[in-house]
Amino acid sequence: MKILFVCLGNICRSPLAEGILKAKAKTLGLDWQIDSAGTNGYHDGEAPHKFSLNIAANNGIDITDQISKQIIKKDFETYDFIYALAEDVMRDLKRIGGDGFNKNKCRYFLLPNGEKGETDVPDPWFGGEEGFEPVHDIIEKGCEKIIESILKDRN
Repeated sequence: MKILFVCLGNICRSPLAEGILKAKAKTLGLDWQIDSAGTNGYHDGEAPHKFSLNIAANNGIDITDQISKQIIKKDFETYDFIYALAEDVMRDLKRIGGDGFNKNKCRYFLLPNGEKGETDVPDPWFGGEEGFEPVHDIIEKGCEKIIESILKDRN
């Protein structure tokens, strides 16, 4: 299973999702490839945001080895699932993917089964460190739903 999480700059939300899902998958013995990317290249080559690093570490997850990168068209072939962490990200995925965009592969992070509801994980970039804790909690719950959804579909 190959999973890609995508947010805007790949320094706040998607690195947390990558780290959290990797930790959960490892605990469950799931041999999944899990990565993250951004829809823009503003932060290419940078480490995750310092507050993402902090909140991950405070929750026993090490994301210090992650480096920001931009999603490319080939990623739409490589990954089994691409999870957009917000509506604007999904719009960018459709544009970047072009004819390679597949609505069965590209899903909203908060709606892994395609159900209707809230699509956006809040972007903590615009606030202080206190904004990263609730985002972490949302992402942790979302990762649990993704695991549940994928394992259910396999059975």
